[in-house]
Amino acid sequence: MNEEEKKKDIDPVEVIMNMKDRKAEPETSESVAADAALEEDVKPESLADVIREHANEGEEPLSRSFTLGKILGGDILNTEPIRRQIWVFLLITLFVVIYISNRYSCQQYLIQIDNLTKELKDAKYKALSSTSMLTEMSRESRVLEQLRLSKDSTLHISKQPPYIINVPQNE
Repeated sequence: MNEEEKKKDIDPVEVIMNMKDRKAEPETSESVAADAALEEDVKPESLADVIREHANEGEEPLSRSFTLGKILGGDILNTEPIRRQIWVFLLITLFVVIYISNRYSCQQYLIQIDNLTKELKDAKYKALSSTSMLTEMSRESRVLEQLRLSKDSTLHISKQPPYIINVPQNE
């Protein structure tokens, strides 16, 4: 392995821990040789070390210049601030879905109201025309004409005018 590959394999957390251990122990030639041997054969000991190594491996520092290619390519989603705010993005997405569904249901209600308004208008016109026909058929002249045409009835128009009967009031 060359020196660049060795630098990539060294975990910064382990280096800091080794530095603290070195301060606590006096340096001897044996400890320097042991440290050199440890750095050459550095292998992650636990699952947390492996995860830490892989998590930091592909992460680049937040760039000041975002290009359209980086945004569309998804590189912006890999940055640390975006990952920290993932719950905020999910909450915003939930609110957008609620907003869209609310708007859809309101439009459905408006369509239903329009249909019912048209139906009500049609019912009013039918009621008006039925009332008009009933008024036409119940006029006195129309009733008499129907009676003459049927010839079954003995009803006819009175030839004497009506007269008023006066009843004296008792005082």
